[in-house]
Amino acid sequence: MTKWIMNLIGSMGYFGIVFLMFVENVFPPIPSEFIMPLAGFMVTEGKFSLVGIIIAGTLGSVLGALPLYYLGKTLGEERIKKFADRHGKWLTLSREDVDKSKKWFDRHGAGAVFFCRLVPGIRSFISIPAGINRMNILSFLFFTVLGSTIWTSILAYAGYFLGSNFREVEKYLDVVTYVVFGSIIVLYLWRIFKSGKKKESETAKEEN
Repeated sequence: MTKWIMNLIGSMGYFGIVFLMFVENVFPPIPSEFIMPLAGFMVTEGKFSLVGIIIAGTLGSVLGALPLYYLGKTLGEERIKKFADRHGKWLTLSREDVDKSKKWFDRHGAGAVFFCRLVPGIRSFISIPAGINRMNILSFLFFTVLGSTIWTSILAYAGYFLGSNFREVEKYLDVVTYVVFGSIIVLYLWRIFKSGKKKESETAKEEN
């Protein structure tokens, strides 16, 4: 996995980082916690500049946040909830998830967009309630850029400062990657199973 990421970045350059971070935000198959440190390490090999990869990583994150923002703004709360009821089983998105995120956004406002960009797992999802609440696009972009810049900088610096020791760390990264992906798959299957059981229970109640 680490070699694949590094080969992709090596062949596509900064655009590779933008692409990976964009995909990571829309649908996180490869977490930024792997992408940016690997890019940071490649700086020590003279292939990129540290400022360049931070800008690329931030740009990818911001571009990835926009589709979710406009999804929330275009569909609105009720339609997204209905979408979650209909397709959430496969997206691991429930009506309750939408409610919780919206309440959190209502409580913290713009600060939620900034701080959630620094929290793995909910970095992308906060864009949806921001869109639902029709947060001013310039404010959304400002706080998204700010939070994303801090996040990508921390990860990039981590890979950069590991420097020559990164090859030793790399031996264990693939193992960690497989564990993370395995956990994601297990969690995904569990949520599908749980959602199916909940649907069956609701259907049984309606029939009774």
